[in-house]
Amino acid sequence: MCSVVCAPSPPPLAASRAGPPKPLEQLEREICELSAHIAAATCRWLTLLAEFDERRGWAEWGVYSCAHWLSWRCSVSPRSAREHVRVARALVQLPQVQESFAAGELSYSKVRALTRVATAENESYLLQLAQHATGGQLDRIVRSYRGVLRATREHAQQTIERRALRYEWQEDGSLRLEATLPADDGALVLAALEAAGRAASDEDDEDDRPTPSARRADALVTVARAALADGLEGSAGADRAIVMVHVDAQTLAAEDIHERCELEEGPPLAPETARRLSCEGSVVRILERDGRPLSIGRRTRVISPALRRALRSRDGGCRFPGCSHQRFLHAHHIQHWAHGGPTALSNLIQLCSHHHRLVHEGGFTVESGADGGTTFRRPDGRTIPAVPVPCRPRGPDLVERHRQFGLVVHGRTCMPRSAGDRCDYSLAMEGLLTADGLMTRPGGGP
Repeated sequence: MCSVVCAPSPPPLAASRAGPPKPLEQLEREICELSAHIAAATCRWLTLLAEFDERRGWAEWGVYSCAHWLSWRCSVSPRSAREHVRVARALVQLPQVQESFAAGELSYSKVRALTRVATAENESYLLQLAQHATGGQLDRIVRSYRGVLRATREHAQQTIERRALRYEWQEDGSLRLEATLPADDGALVLAALEAAGRAASDEDDEDDRPTPSARRADALVTVARAALADGLEGSAGADRAIVMVHVDAQTLAAEDIHERCELEEGPPLAPETARRLSCEGSVVRILERDGRPLSIGRRTRVISPALRRALRSRDGGCRFPGCSHQRFLHAHHIQHWAHGGPTALSNLIQLCSHHHRLVHEGGFTVESGADGGTTFRRPDGRTIPAVPVPCRPRGPDLVERHRQFGLVVHGRTCMPRSAGDRCDYSLAMEGLLTADGLMTRPGGGP
């Protein structure tokens, strides 16, 4: 039995409508004025988010990325969270757009569109367009300009001649890949990575990963798993592809390598990494003398299909707080079998690849409770709540806060400077191409 303490609810909307209705002109003015306040507050919020992302504050909670943290802690949908983080990062490089946004002159929708194509060269021109165009017109301008840029790239023949794929094992045991592909093949690979990242992100958030390059790396692993699994749901524990680890029994239960712990034809591994890989992998005992096998035992420690189905039915997806991945899950031994833990449902939980790695090699821990539940802790020992406590606004309201900052907002602050007239999209494209140095005006100069 659990008890829930509820905070006092705000007064119903009907209570705020007491008295005679406001004139429509006043209602319209208040809507437009509050829209500008919301835009200015959103800019401040994104500025704080960019700093939090740069300082990797989200990593302390064991989440994939800042977008995952935003989805978990601020109740933002995963797709919106990824877009908010993208815009926050882009605004750091666009001071003019950020200044206008902070003053409430640009809506978030307009800023989101601008950050897709804005550069230091065309920022001023794009800002002028954004201030005069409606939101729909600006979206069309940006969409058209991106199409023009794609049409002017001519690298196909060069990439065909330079196509290559190289790899090497690094000293720290990681694998380094370097590829150069023709444009169409590269687009195919990127589309596969984007689809893999989007599929993983839509299940819990996602995207998003700690950094764009890390997200692509995770998507590449997802594509490889899906290919080896032949498109079937999940591939953990299957023998379609075998990753073989050689480790002696003493090392498997210790923190340091005693005799051997390495990938077959690969670099050495940390004992904790070997324990993670063996959480649900089959173990073959080999009796050796002077490095030569004398006898080979049967496979042990294999999680049966029935046990896996029961685990999947009970957990549904990854059990780590804030994560809802449902593919490529691993059966993690809460007390590892190398330390005497049984391969039983009561000692198993499902974790995605990222959080399985964090629990083993990242310093995070998971504990079984007396009530059958589980508790996750950060490396510093702090408990990770399954559902974060929502924060309530404190201090002055939005209008008063902006007044203290000296921000003057009125009903027309966030409205376009034009009256919604028809937009000359050809002229807008010409101005953008000129600003980016991709086109010269008649008579010579840029």
